[in-house]
Amino acid sequence: MDLVSAQVPAGFPETHPNELTEEFYLNMGPQHPATHGVLRLVVKLDGETVKGVVPHLGYIHRSIEKMAESETYVQNIHLTDRLDYLSCHMNNLCLCMAVEKGANIGVPERGEYIRIMICELQRLQSHLLWWATFGMDLGALTAFLYGFDQREQITDIFEDVCGARLTMNYFRPGGSYCDVPDTFIPRVKAVLEGMEKSLDEYADLVGGNMIIQERCQGIGVLTKEKAISYGCSGPVARAAGVDYDVRRDDPYGIYDRFDFDVPLGKNGDCYDRYTVRIEEMRQSMRILEQCIKEMPSEGPYRSKIKTVIKIPEGHSYANVETARGLFGTYIVSDNKPKPYRLKYRSPNFSNVNIIDEVAKGFKVADLVTVLATLDPVIPDIDR
Repeated sequence: MDLVSAQVPAGFPETHPNELTEEFYLNMGPQHPATHGVLRLVVKLDGETVKGVVPHLGYIHRSIEKMAESETYVQNIHLTDRLDYLSCHMNNLCLCMAVEKGANIGVPERGEYIRIMICELQRLQSHLLWWATFGMDLGALTAFLYGFDQREQITDIFEDVCGARLTMNYFRPGGSYCDVPDTFIPRVKAVLEGMEKSLDEYADLVGGNMIIQERCQGIGVLTKEKAISYGCSGPVARAAGVDYDVRRDDPYGIYDRFDFDVPLGKNGDCYDRYTVRIEEMRQSMRILEQCIKEMPSEGPYRSKIKTVIKIPEGHSYANVETARGLFGTYIVSDNKPKPYRLKYRSPNFSNVNIIDEVAKGFKVADLVTVLATLDPVIPDIDR
């Protein structure tokens, strides 16, 4: 193939013959097994050195935001768990909160505790899946088996609560559609006891491995300034030193009642993104332990509201801290049972678009590490 006359993919500057060494373009994806969702990366390589990366999105677009205009507010909730399906409860909650703000709906105390516990359990569940697949991406197949073993216990709790294991739909404006079962608290305690024993072992099994450290430390460095300019959030931004967590800095629900730390990285590399997520799991466990002690044993789980919800004409916005960062819901209402316009702010879109910044100059094998530590869920982008 004549690389000089070859067509340059969209997003790259043209290569001049006098600059050409061993440059060529490589497609990573869009086959699903090679990527975290249906994502295509067009990679410009000079030998094995990455010269540029352009992510191509849209392979799993379902027009969820447009569909929202023909669904009632409650009917829209199930569409949010098709976005970041590993943060579906948090996405459900964000839409419910935006509706509650617009329609002036309150949430009973027990309902608030249920919401916090479900969301923090899902943060644990999501980070366990990330840890499992991160290890597998780098060749540590044992991590996948360990991570899923612990994760399944949380998934079983969700199945008991709402009847689903992946695209879960549980929260409603004013609370949740049903109370948690009597077995909920004992099972959460059992999960926390198991995590206390195994999390240090998990962290050491992968993070303490010399090969993993060499493949992560100093690789894919994201500066604090770049993270802010790209609008990154969640563990990706905090690993770069951006001290922001919606739960602490713009608290929603009853998060302001709980004592927890926001872990930060120092170098912004792949290893920092690893350690930040490990520490986030510990902080979620702290929040859950506080919830277990303080949650009311009785009381309503949902406030009484009208069957058909209408939001007065105007705008309503809410945001939450999902497992991948800031997720926002913006509603434009015309006082009808269905939204005039509904817009979602996705954390994954900004996080994925830094990949060109952080991968340049590293090897193509490092690109796999970078993508794994960004932890993208692509349906959250293709809305």
